[in-house]
Amino acid sequence: MPPRPPAAGTTDSQGYAYPARLWRALDRHRPPGAEAAAGAWRSPVRGPWLTSVFGAVLLAALPLVIITGLLDWIAYGPHLGQALPRDVGWLHPPVFDWPTRPAWLFRVTQGLHVTLGIVLVPVVLAKLWSVVPKLFDWPPARSTAQALERLSLLLLVGGILFEMATGLLDIQYAYLFGFDFYTAHWYGAWVFTAALVTHVAIKLPRMVSALRGPGFARTPLAGTRPEPADPDGLVARRPGPATMSRRGVLALTGGGALLLAALTVGQSLDGVLRRTALLLPRGRRHGDGPNGFPVNRSAAAAGIRSADTGADWRLSVRGGGRSVELDRDGLLAMAQHTADLPIACVEGWSTAQTWTGVRLRDLAALVGVPESAPARVRSLERSGLFRQARLQPHQVRDPESLLALRVNGVDLSLDHGYPARIIVPALPGVHCTKWVREITFEERADG
Repeated sequence: MPPRPPAAGTTDSQGYAYPARLWRALDRHRPPGAEAAAGAWRSPVRGPWLTSVFGAVLLAALPLVIITGLLDWIAYGPHLGQALPRDVGWLHPPVFDWPTRPAWLFRVTQGLHVTLGIVLVPVVLAKLWSVVPKLFDWPPARSTAQALERLSLLLLVGGILFEMATGLLDIQYAYLFGFDFYTAHWYGAWVFTAALVTHVAIKLPRMVSALRGPGFARTPLAGTRPEPADPDGLVARRPGPATMSRRGVLALTGGGALLLAALTVGQSLDGVLRRTALLLPRGRRHGDGPNGFPVNRSAAAAGIRSADTGADWRLSVRGGGRSVELDRDGLLAMAQHTADLPIACVEGWSTAQTWTGVRLRDLAALVGVPESAPARVRSLERSGLFRQARLQPHQVRDPESLLALRVNGVDLSLDHGYPARIIVPALPGVHCTKWVREITFEERADG
């Protein structure tokens, strides 16, 4: 008489739970090479302790990556319709007016998001290496609960690899994928975050228990032995001799993370560390002189012609039913103000420069609009996602929000936005519109 299948929530003598018949059938029909693949992973350092160490590092760092990514999306002004993606449906989080103070706020959030994402690559790879035998388990699950856990793990692994791959390609301006980066990265982040929360809820007690075990990091190579068999099957079935100790694995992973930090962090800082930023998008040198700092979108890439910025160029300032046109000499004749402000780009690089120009609130007053009005800025660019931007009232009235005409004591170069560009404290670089042709102030008070 065949054994009665276990009821839901119970486990039979072979470790199968409802629907046990399905799991037994899968076990009887193993794919070719399944057994050989499962036994091929023989490193004796794999086990709950090493996996938990990598898990603890990721648990401490990944929430910061997620939070800074969300803050950067808010900085783009979703309530102004200029965050990407624009329509996120019920995934729309609470938003707030992105502040102008501290002026380095976006520089820090975006720099942390990108730099930490890069630095964690070796840790993620090491964590995947530590659990790779689990990917070859057959049957893939022995209960419905375990099947759901494996599904969350699949989404977790797929999600983090997708986010890192698309993020790294975007940082280097290598758009090899045939889809919109912003949309894919946004929804991929939500899938990954949901899977991460589920995985942590399931595995946190085991991680804490494993970390309370013996201090394997102090064991030298000669004394490296496998951990006792664990219920998750992380320990190798037939462990081979150790070729590296656990502290060697940790040192190798940590060294890789530190190397990536050294090659990356300089892109978010000025000074000597800029020389070590070998991963800086578009290289480390951008010419000599006061305009020799990074450029995200050049004039040639934007289709800006020399005739567009010549003697016939005029800035149109509108608002309150009035319109004023100013040439560059007319702007230089107005009160000039200077501010030391950073400019930060979504790809992670940033730099602080000294900008000089006309305050935006003075331009608003020129057409009789109160400084508490929002503004729409349009560029000479004829195409592109960021050829225009909206500024919130508090951004217009900030005393350091400028229509910049000069940088570091000289005229802006064409690539940096000549004849005039926007510079606002803490504003994402793509909204610091270059080659400005029109500013429209709307008569609407705060709120």
